[in-house]
Amino acid sequence: MSMNFQIDGRAYERGLRRWIGRISDGARDAMTRTGTRMVSEAQELCPVDTGRLRSSIRHSVSGSRRSWTVTIGTNVNYAAHVEFGTRPHVIRPKNKKALFWPGALHPVAVVHHPGTKPQPFMRPAIARAPAIWAEEAPRAARG
Repeated sequence: MSMNFQIDGRAYERGLRRWIGRISDGARDAMTRTGTRMVSEAQELCPVDTGRLRSSIRHSVSGSRRSWTVTIGTNVNYAAHVEFGTRPHVIRPKNKKALFWPGALHPVAVVHHPGTKPQPFMRPAIARAPAIWAEEAPRAARG
């Protein structure tokens, strides 16, 4: 008894590319969901005064079919000071002879700031990325 069969290599390759494309789309979607969840985690941990820092936290997904990257961050210039804290430092006026702010008893020539404690919000969210991805990735594999 003998059997013969033939495989259309071009049709097989087209089907394989479609399948890989579906997985790739699923991976991008999973990366987007991961980024969204990381933003939510960072926002929950972010200290709030005016809300500007918390509302500025964003993510983006970039890459191609085989490699995706999630970038999470903020464009607020004082974010690093909140995340990492500051050392004690001296504040001097730039354009005036003295500093004054609402609630001060009188103008002062310098302020000896004691520094601030770190209030990490981005690093803990980023540290959770592997666990978040592990939850989201199986959906990508299903295509």
